[in-house]
Amino acid sequence: MAPSPQKNLGHAPPAPLYAQVKQMIAQQIRSGAWPVHYRVPSEAELVQELGFSRMTVNRALRELTAEGLLVRMQGVGTFVAQPKARSALFAVNNIADEIAARSHRHHSRVLRLAQEPAASEQAHALDIRAGQPVFHSIIVHYEDDIPIQLEDRYVNVGVAPEYAQQDFTRSTPYEYLSRVAPLTAGEHVVEAILAKPRECQLLQIDRGEPCLLIRRRTWSGDRPVTLARLIHPGSRHRLEGKFTT
Repeated sequence: MAPSPQKNLGHAPPAPLYAQVKQMIAQQIRSGAWPVHYRVPSEAELVQELGFSRMTVNRALRELTAEGLLVRMQGVGTFVAQPKARSALFAVNNIADEIAARSHRHHSRVLRLAQEPAASEQAHALDIRAGQPVFHSIIVHYEDDIPIQLEDRYVNVGVAPEYAQQDFTRSTPYEYLSRVAPLTAGEHVVEAILAKPRECQLLQIDRGEPCLLIRRRTWSGDRPVTLARLIHPGSRHRLEGKFTT
């Protein structure tokens, strides 16, 4: 089992109890004793082992999760996090390629892939009339076995007529759309949000965990192609951008 937090040494005031627990867990991770994806002892196990209150241990785990050292998967447990996935803020990339570049495995779960009438928001974004058909897909993307993105996408039927016939467990929407409607322009809006209960369940995160939401529109030539909502757990993802003036 992990060593107990250090007691106060010398004349320095003791660190708060939750900070002592954080320090102990962080040391286990940084030393390699607890490698990436290692299942951290449960709150109850840490309380019994360390002799601190559940509130103290819970705060330590919550703060380490917010700092990106741990990932808490709802109903599964708490694990040592791999370094946060990174995406370019000013680019549209294939999520499978991003994951492969980190030497990890991508797979996906398709929750919806169907044609439906466009509501006013989708119709406006895709430059069609409300009620006209659009393709709608909802896909959870995993890095190894951890969900890192919930993709909710609407696609212009006139631009990508065979979208709903694709097997997106074997490829990604990006790959198909790049073939049939090469990207020429895109628009990103980034927000910090709290995911809805169903979204939390799909991403295996606790309610109340901050998430990054990217609202994205893309064009091929002068034709709008897609409208997408991409939700990333904040503890598992970060966006990066570079510009010059």
